[in-house]
Amino acid sequence: MTGPRLPDGFAVQVDRRVRVLGEGSALLGGSPTRLLRLAPAAQTMLSSGRLEVHDAKSAQLARTLLDATVAHPRPASGPSHRDVTVVIPVLDNAIGLKRLVETLRGMRVVVVDDGSSQPVQVSDFAGLHCDVRVLRHQTSLGPAAARNAGLASCETDFVAFLDSDVVPRRGWLEALLGHFCDPAVALVAPRIVGLREPQNLVARYEAVRSSLDLGLREAPVVPYGTVSYVPSAAIICRRTALNDVGGFDETLRSGEDVDLCWRFIEAEARLRYEPIALVGHDHRTGLRDWFARKAFYGSSAAPLAIRHPGKTAPLVLSGWTLLVWLLLAMGSGIGYLASTIVAGITGRKISRVLSTVDTEPREVAAVAAQGLWSAALQLASAICRHYWPVALVSAVFFKRCRQIVLVAAVVDGVVDWASRNGNVDDDAQRMGLLTYLLLKRLDDIAYGLGLWTGVIRERDLGALKPQIRT
Repeated sequence: MTGPRLPDGFAVQVDRRVRVLGEGSALLGGSPTRLLRLAPAAQTMLSSGRLEVHDAKSAQLARTLLDATVAHPRPASGPSHRDVTVVIPVLDNAIGLKRLVETLRGMRVVVVDDGSSQPVQVSDFAGLHCDVRVLRHQTSLGPAAARNAGLASCETDFVAFLDSDVVPRRGWLEALLGHFCDPAVALVAPRIVGLREPQNLVARYEAVRSSLDLGLREAPVVPYGTVSYVPSAAIICRRTALNDVGGFDETLRSGEDVDLCWRFIEAEARLRYEPIALVGHDHRTGLRDWFARKAFYGSSAAPLAIRHPGKTAPLVLSGWTLLVWLLLAMGSGIGYLASTIVAGITGRKISRVLSTVDTEPREVAAVAAQGLWSAALQLASAICRHYWPVALVSAVFFKRCRQIVLVAAVVDGVVDWASRNGNVDDDAQRMGLLTYLLLKRLDDIAYGLGLWTGVIRERDLGALKPQIRT
């Protein structure tokens, strides 16, 4: 995939998790993982791990590194806040709306009242020092329709969409706008964190594992990557690019943000997730509302699978690594032996791929082990989240399946707890393991319930089909 030339002064930095092989002759990493071989001239330009664009060749190398997802952008500057209009869809949340607008001093704001029982008035924002316009739907048409109505009234180059239950933190806009120095970038999203201090167990869980919080690591937004979509609760889009793809799909009541991201990507636009920019979100923390929201998110998978076949796959892994774990799951001597043989074959295949790069056996072994561990985590997560109804029935009738489900639940929960607690500030209260495991299982049950409900309603199994690669 090629794109428009990056401007002079634009820089890229190789991701610190990328492996440098063969004394700089190749890079192994990215999301999904790939091997990128570098020509001698490229090795020289990238010797420090950082590259600044100054001519056509450096611009092309920078683009290649970005599209291979092995490097991240370091733009010099970005557009002004004067080039942005903020669109806020709202339905019966006058308090949250005013709280949000108070933080947008000096900006153009379009409020789309999506059928609130008490209509929003321009006078509600008197004294807030914003240029506010109000549009109204007499009946609720949904958030996608509200955002499209706001978009149609905008004339600035960029449009920021903020839900009425969020509050941006200082510096959020500048951190996001810098990415639009790349003319190929169509959308940028911040990290969404909790707005309030956690007051109960659900709130503490949401503080470390909200579905809206995509973590600490910057990333391109690509299917099957570490960040495969971003939530529309807070995003900034290039207006012309958004119009070119037709805006939000108004027929979707959930998952319209995922659909938009994937349509952008299908149109060869670039999307970025920038966690330095922070936006607080008023999480649902009542157990009933929280469970219903998780199920609501799961219900979007089936409609999305119909629109974007394969992109909602619960599993994306190689057939060889899947076979290793299936053979291990047999729990017999023959299974253990066969899995060892298959693992050796997998290592041999990886060794052949890396044969053109000067690598040591330990590097090959590390790559193979990383692939097997990644597959194990995917399988454990899918068993507990996407396939739990099947796993539950199997566990009831078969002892071996019961053991597998138990191991999967423990491994998935413990690894997730350890990684998510790493996202918490040093002065924040961390969740205990047992409490986290309980809420994680409820989270997975709710999402899976919504997923299977959507599959039955749409009469399409696409959201349950794994993607097995050779």
